Amino acid sequence: MTAAEQSTPAHGVPCWVSLMTRDLPAAQDFYSTLLGWTFRSGTLGPGFSVAHLDGLPVAGIGQIGPGLPTAAAWTPYFAVAGVDDTAARVRERGGTIAVGPIRLGPGRGAVAADRDGAGFGFWEGRTPPWSIGRGSAPASLELRTSHAFDAAIFYAEVFGWDPVEPGGCEVGYVYEEDTVVVRQGGNTLATLRGGGEAASPDPRLRPRWHVRFPVEDLTAATEAAREAGGTASLPLVSPDDGPQSVISDPDGALFTISARRKPA
Repeated sequence: MTAAEQSTPAHGVPCWVSLMTRDLPAAQDFYSTLLGWTFRSGTLGPGFSVAHLDGLPVAGIGQIGPGLPTAAAWTPYFAVAGVDDTAARVRERGGTIAVGPIRLGPGRGAVAADRDGAGFGFWEGRTPPWSIGRGSAPASLELRTSHAFDAAIFYAEVFGWDPVEPGGCEVGYVYEEDTVVVRQGGNTLATLRGGGEAASPDPRLRPRWHVRFPVEDLTAATEAAREAGGTASLPLVSPDDGPQSVISDPDGALFTISARRKPA
């Protein structure tokens, strides 16, 4: 991916997803087997690689430094005009900054947690041509949180979600389901759902951002995940996304796979 092929995404929209893992080669083997990804060196230095599918960038994978207590996890990143200002807004609204702001390759980034402890990142700079729900990018982002409306206020204030701004995000609340849908130009960027439990012994129920990747055959993919050393929940049917399963990779990072929807 050359600099000329990169772009600066609109403020506040998801612009990337990244996995931090303790064993980079093992993670590459797992995701290559499960999702058919290939890997190339990225621009962030040693210990980082970029997953590709059909020649297009999908996600980043990085090695957790030796001795660091960081848990393996998938993290969505949101585009911002200024990392320092965004970090200040996170703190002002009760969130925490875990890493940064720091310079990473062609831009600056930070990793944070919202008031419920769900981790997310934000990025100032150019990114690959990548958009949720399109091409090789993940099919969707979903925040499982305690209260969707409260979380939506937090993220809207941090990222300046405002449909009046050029390229701005529209936020709609579904009262009956405690669900918030974030859209841009008619495309769904993220869904925030209530019902998460911070004290739950099941990590799938704790507040977190879930990254969902499409697969051609859900049953075959869940079996492949188990054979490759991960775990897979029994398939569930989402009213919005159809059949899906929560996967834990061999290092414990959670993500979701769903049956790829056929064109109407």
